[in-house]
This record gives sequence, structure tokens and C-alpha cells, in this order.
Amino acid sequence: MSGGNSSQETLEMDSFHTRFSTWTPFSNKSLNRQLFQERVALVSHWFELWTNKQRQQFLFTIFLQCSKSQLRFVQDWFSERKQVARVDFCTVLPRFISLYIFSFLNPKDLCAAAQVSWPWKFLTEQDCLWMPKCVKFGWFLPYTPADNEYGAWKHHYIACVTHLDWLTPREAAAVYGTLNEPKTEDEEVQERQRERCLRKIIWEKTALRKKELLRARPPWGSGDCCSRSFTSKCQLRLSRMLRDLSGLQGASEKELVLASLDVLPTRSNVSGSHSYSLLSKKNWCGVHKKDDSSSYALQPHFILISSRVPAYELVAESVQAGVLSAVYEHSGGTLDGLLQLIETALRGRKARSVGIFSDGDSREINLLQGYKIGIENLLRPEVRDFWEKLGSYVATEEEGGHVDLFVPLGASEAGVEVLSQLSQLTGTLFTAPLGIATGSYQHVLSEWLGPPPDGAPPSVYFSESKLQTWAHAADLLEDALKSVRKQLGPFLKELQKGISARMVGQFMFDSMSTEDILNNQDTAQALVDGLGELSKEHSDKPLEFLSNFLLKKSKKSKDFEGNVILTKCDPKETFSLLMKKGNVIEDKSQDTKSSLSKSALNLEGLVKLERRLRRDWAERRSAAVRELLRSERKYVQLLETVRDVYAAPLGAALSANRAILSAANIQIIFSDILRILSLNRQFLGNLGDRLQEWGPAHCVGDIFIKFGSQLNTYTNFFNNYPVVLRTIEKCREMTPAFRAFLKRHDKTIVTHMLSLPELLLYPFRRFEEYIHLLYALKLHTPAEHVGHGDLNTAINQIKTYKDYIDQIKENIHMKEQLSDIQRLIWGCPTLSEANRYLIRVQDVVQLRCCDEEISFSLRVYEQIRDLTLFLFNDALLVSSRGTSHIPFERISKTTYQFTASVALHRLLIEDIPDSKYVKNAFILQGPKHEWLCATEVEDDKFLWMSILQKAIRSSVEK
Repeated sequence: MSGGNSSQETLEMDSFHTRFSTWTPFSNKSLNRQLFQERVALVSHWFELWTNKQRQQFLFTIFLQCSKSQLRFVQDWFSERKQVARVDFCTVLPRFISLYIFSFLNPKDLCAAAQVSWPWKFLTEQDCLWMPKCVKFGWFLPYTPADNEYGAWKHHYIACVTHLDWLTPREAAAVYGTLNEPKTEDEEVQERQRERCLRKIIWEKTALRKKELLRARPPWGSGDCCSRSFTSKCQLRLSRMLRDLSGLQGASEKELVLASLDVLPTRSNVSGSHSYSLLSKKNWCGVHKKDDSSSYALQPHFILISSRVPAYELVAESVQAGVLSAVYEHSGGTLDGLLQLIETALRGRKARSVGIFSDGDSREINLLQGYKIGIENLLRPEVRDFWEKLGSYVATEEEGGHVDLFVPLGASEAGVEVLSQLSQLTGTLFTAPLGIATGSYQHVLSEWLGPPPDGAPPSVYFSESKLQTWAHAADLLEDALKSVRKQLGPFLKELQKGISARMVGQFMFDSMSTEDILNNQDTAQALVDGLGELSKEHSDKPLEFLSNFLLKKSKKSKDFEGNVILTKCDPKETFSLLMKKGNVIEDKSQDTKSSLSKSALNLEGLVKLERRLRRDWAERRSAAVRELLRSERKYVQLLETVRDVYAAPLGAALSANRAILSAANIQIIFSDILRILSLNRQFLGNLGDRLQEWGPAHCVGDIFIKFGSQLNTYTNFFNNYPVVLRTIEKCREMTPAFRAFLKRHDKTIVTHMLSLPELLLYPFRRFEEYIHLLYALKLHTPAEHVGHGDLNTAINQIKTYKDYIDQIKENIHMKEQLSDIQRLIWGCPTLSEANRYLIRVQDVVQLRCCDEEISFSLRVYEQIRDLTLFLFNDALLVSSRGTSHIPFERISKTTYQFTASVALHRLLIEDIPDSKYVKNAFILQGPKHEWLCATEVEDDKFLWMSILQKAIRSSVEK
């Protein structure tokens, strides 16, 4: 039995053909796979129960028993699942991505990165990385690099930095002077201690930096030099610099600047302030000063145009080719934003000249809303900082640089003092028009105070024909452009303001036929005057009367040809400002200056000079009085037009029982303006009598004092002016006869192509002309003149009344603006409150963070909706913005829905730094709501943040 059983087992084992084990069948693959999986599961179960040390011993034992092919399989598996080796991103990523990554490094870090490896050195010395850093400072290469040359801009940057001429504040004050008020002894001692501490810190950092430079490995040479030569130009320059550092104290400060190459001009989006490196004004353009002509050719002319100027689009279009121009927003702007606009336009270059075309008068510049810059606030820290930085963008006076202010500051003592202070503050020549001319911006085309050597500023920046067209019809064109802006605004919304202004200006100039306007303007004015006289005379021979009148007109124009406003002025005929108390000496040639220095030692020369000065003063005073009489006569003629064309016919119709208007309506509309006409006719008669007997001892101050004591007539008119306009509109709608009457008489030759409401506007503008001419008279009246005191009294009287008129006008404008916004926004609460006005409107997008627990740099945001922020002086109104498209129309309609409003003193603002996932973002946090917003453009965020923070500070202070 036993033998039989053993033989039977042997047969069964042979049937399975086992090998090396009686438990592992070899021929049965399914059973073999099943047993293998069971044993793998068993080993895995054991592996889970082992400790970490036991697992490591097990893996070590297994790997020792593996063959090379099995170990290579494990290595390949790990390489696919997780890359073990560290790869240089420069060898993996495309070159343009690597250059983009390196572009975020400052010059110091780029130099350090060049020492890592040869690929890093090749990339970090590319010209596309170093050229923007050089151009930002105005450092341009004096030659064109070859095609196979790289690293030229890097070497140029290092050369420029090593030659920086940096002065401490005390040294700069000793060289250029200062306008600071004298300090007390305690303040002087504290300032010296502060400077001593700063110098000590500089010396310590310089010593530490010297040790680091000596220990550091010298940089590799450039690609065009031999790499095996360790005595390269960079090493020689470094050793020479270190030898200079040990000998000179000033060089230690220079080395500190060199070591701090990462301190570049930056801008903080939160504070809205600029930080600049310590660069000398005279070496800003670089260290290569051999080719002065090439650097001069790189300096363009640049002009800023304010949006407050009437028809500013036409001014922007009048700019000549090759002149850089920029239009800036007057309302809601800041001085930092204006500097950023200039810096962006110049792109690191220095301007040959900078012009500012803004609103203002003979005493101050209305540069921005809330910044009327005059002699009182010129030395305020933010204002002074603006002008100093503006002067750094202009070439020096020795190079012919100048700043041109298109405001008639040369017509008053205060304006001349402003120009003198600005020139002393910045070391740059400031010019402005004399402005002894009345009319619509005629002062721009008049003579200029201290014209620059390259010609009169209007001819430098503008095309004269276009500028003259704008000056003669600025107010009328402003009314026409309101409708043009309304129609073209949606189409040009995405374009920059300057480009859209040029497009609108070109459109208007093409529609107006500029040449015909200029050629026919004088002829048309003569015909208007002739037809007006013909209507008064009722001659039997109208053509003969008209021809005789035109002949007389032409003779008069030839006789008074010397009084025509000059559009070009001789640079030699300029003013030389020598006295701070308001006495201005006019030198009409360079010989006068030389004769002044030669004849100062003898009495006879001084007497001759005094006589000439008095003669010049007398001529200027006579010109100002003649301009006053001429403009007053024209003003009275306009008032007589209202009486003769409108008031008299309506009164005659009422007396003849054919009434067009009732007696009450005629009284409301015309009673005040007729009293003004009577007052000004008397004033004109007094001026004419005084001018007939005019002499050096005469003055018109007493006439103005008498006129100023009767200004209650104007007060009644200005208070009733809104009622007058509403009465005219109501009668036009309710009375067809009055509508037909206005249609017959409005905008005819007799009314100078003006309507009745337009004629009623002239009393507002006349007081500005009075102040302008009175300041010109005072400027050319010696202090010892008998009429000097009367002029001061008259100026104060008229100026006080002009401020009263401006306040009325501003209140009406603010009410209209608030009512327009309230009608625009659905569900908006009442906005009309006392002393509330609009500052700025900003379009933003509202964002939402997907996960607020992670850091700012890794947060991902998504856009929720569009918002429009209305910033007032006391509150912020948030509204949602929607867009609806009109069928079969390209234009879209924008709607606004009220969301919330927050008082400014309860509003917090927080900046969100730019990251890979979000740009130009910030947080507005109120007591109940929070908005995470972002602008499309970085400049909009910068302006909005600076304006909002300024408004919040003002609200908190109040």
C-alpha cells in the first residue's frame, strides 16, 4: 500500500512539473500567478507591520540581491514619477521667458547672477535687460553696438554710476542756494547732529562693503575680452575705485551709491510718493559729454495741456510735429500724478523745454483742482517738491533749457515774483506772457517775459495758424465740443486721453476750414462794424456809405499798426527782473545790460538809465490804459446791443399794445442789465476824459474806486441771473411770438453772431479783464507814483468782488454736477448738500478671493462685476456698472445702479501687491462692507490711490 501510494504521488507531481519547490507549479501559469499574488500580499502585510528601521533593512537586503537591469528599472521608475535631479531653468525654459524672469532683478542682483554660470552670465548681460535701466536715468550710449557685441549697456550703466556727482544737502545748499527760512540755533545744531549720524552710518556701511568686495570673487570679463585674462577692464576699474575710496571721503559716499545699485526710482502705489536716487542734476544725461550736439538732439520739447482750458482738444491738435504733448485731467488730479505723466512721456530723457498750458491769471496758476499756485503757497512742501522735480526733467539753463507757463504771470508784481522764486528754486529759466491784452486767451499770443533763445514759446510748441484760430474762438468752440465729446466719447473711451484729444481736435479743424477763418476774420469783423453803423445811420446810399466806412477803417488800422498783438517777439527785447519789491527793469537790447554795468560808476549814466526806465514805464502804462479803454468801449457796445436789439423793441411793442412779453417779464430780464449799461457808460466816459489829458503823473485808480463803490448794480444782476435764464426759457416755450422774435434777432450780424443768453455772459468775464489790466498798470507804476495807492485799493476792491462772482459760479456748477450724477445713478440717494463737490470718477472691477487663508502672493481671484466709484470731498459712492447694446447700433449704453455710500473718515484703504494672479488691486473697507477692486491700468490705480488718500486725510482733518 505504501509503495502504491508513493508511486501515485510521484505521478501527480510529475503532472504539475514543479521546479525548486514542491509548492510552486511551473507549467500551470494561472495557479502560479495566484500563488505569487498571495505571497506578495503576505509580504506587504508584513512590511506594514515593520518599523521604519526594519523597512530600510529589508529594502537594503532586496537591493543587494537585485541585478543591474533591475536597479536600472527602479531608477527609471523614480525618474518618471518624480524628477530627482535639479535642472537649471535657463536650460529648460525658452530664452524669452528666462529674460523676462531676470528683468525683475535690480542691477546689483543681475551682477551677482552673472557669476553663477556661463548661461546665466550670457543672459544677464543682454542689452534688453540693461537698456531700460540706463534709459530711465537718461543715460544713452554714445555709439551703436555691433551685431555680435553684447554687454555694452551693462558697461555703460556701471561707467555712469561710477561717475555720479552726489552732493549732501548742506553741500547742495552751499552750491545752489536755498529758499528755506533761516533756522534757529537749536534747529541748526540738531541738523548738524543728524548729518553727523548719517555720515557715521555711511562710513560704517562703506567699510563693510569694502571688506565684502575684497573677499568676493571678481566678475568675469565681457564676451569680447579674453576670458583667461584676469586683469580685465572691470577689475582695473574696481581696483582703481578701491584706491580712491581709501583717500577721499566724498568717494566713500559715491561707493555707497555704487553698492546700492538696487535703490532705483520707484513708486509706491499706496502712498503715491516717489523715491529717487541721489543723482546730480548736471550729470543726469550720462557721463559722455563729448558729443553735445547729439545729446541736444535727443532733448525734445514737451508741453502739458490742462483739460480745464476751453476746447483743449484744439490746443492739443495745434502742437507741432516732433513736440511731445500730454493732456492731463484738471479735476481729481494730484501733483504726483502729474510728475508721473511727465516721466512716462519723456522716458528717461531730459526735455529741452517744458510748457504748461493751464488756466490761471496774472497772479497764480490754476494747475490742478485745489492747487492754485501763487506766491502764498509756492513754498509749501508738496508744491515745492513738484517744481524741484519738474526742474530735474529740464535741461540746465546753460544748455538752453527753460519752462514756459502759458499764464500771464508777467502782467503783475505777484506773477513776476512767482517766476523769480521758481527760477531761484529750480535753477531753470521760467517764462510767461506779459498779457497786456484782453479777449479770449489773447495773452498767449502777446509778448513774453524773458523769451528763451530758441524763439517765442507759441511758435516753438504750436502751429501759429491753428493756435490763433483757437484763441479767437475758444469759448464758442468749447460749446460746440461738448456735443462732440458726448457723441465720440463712447468710441474713444478705450484710447488714451491725449490721443483722443488729438483726434477730436483734428476733426474740428477739418470741419472749420482754418485757413478761411484766419483769412476772412478781419474782413468779416470790418463788415460787421460797417453794417452796424449803416443800420444806425439809415443812409440813402448804403453802398457808398459802406465803402467810405471801410476806407476809414483801413486807414485807422494802418495808423495803429504798432498796437497789434505780436505773435512773435524778439528774444533781445525782454525784461530783466532786478527788484523784489515789484520794480521791474525792461532791457530791450543787450547793449542796455552792458551800459548798465559800465555807467553804474558815474552819475550821468545813472540819470540816463533812470530817465529811460521812467520812459519805458510810461509807455507800458499808456499801452495798458489804451487797452483798458478799447476793451471797455467794446464791452459797452455789447451791452448797447442788448438794449437796442432786444429791450427797446420789446418795450416798444408793449407800448403799442402789441405786446410780445409782459411788462413783468421784460423787467425781470432787462432791468439789471440796463442799469449795468448806464453805470459802464459813465465809467467809459470818465476813462475817455482821463486818456485825453493822459500824462506820466495821471492814473486811473481813483476812477476804479468810484466805479467799485457802485457795484451793487452788478450784485443784483448776478443774484438774479439764474432767474433771468429761467424766465427766458419759460417765455420761449410758452410764447410763440417771443420765440419768433428771438429767432429773428439771435445770432445775426448786429448781435455779433451771439444769442441773448450769450450776450448776458459778458458781465461775468469783464471783471477778470479789469483785474488783469489793473495788475499790469500797477506793475508799470513806480512805488513813489501818486496813483500807486489808489491802484492797490482798486485792485483789492475789484478782486474781492471777483471772488464773490467765482463763488456764485462754483456753487451753481457743483449743484448742476450733483444733480446730473443723481439722475445718472438708479436708486441714488439725495446728493445735494452744502459744500459737497465731485473729485473723481473711477471705473474698476470687483474681485473675489477663492481662498483667503493662503498668502497674498498665491491667492487666485475671480471677477464678480463692474463698479464705478464716485469720489466726493466727504463720501465715496459705489455703484454697479452695466452695459446694454442698442440693436443695429455700434454704440452701447452704460447704466449705473446704486450699491452703497461710505463717509470718507470711516473708510480704510489697503493695497494688494501685484502677483502672478492679480494686478493693480486694492481693498476698500467700510464699517459694513468691503470691496476688493482692481483697475485696468497701473497709472489709474496710482492716481486713484493718491487722490483717495488725500481726500481721506482732508476729511479727517475737517
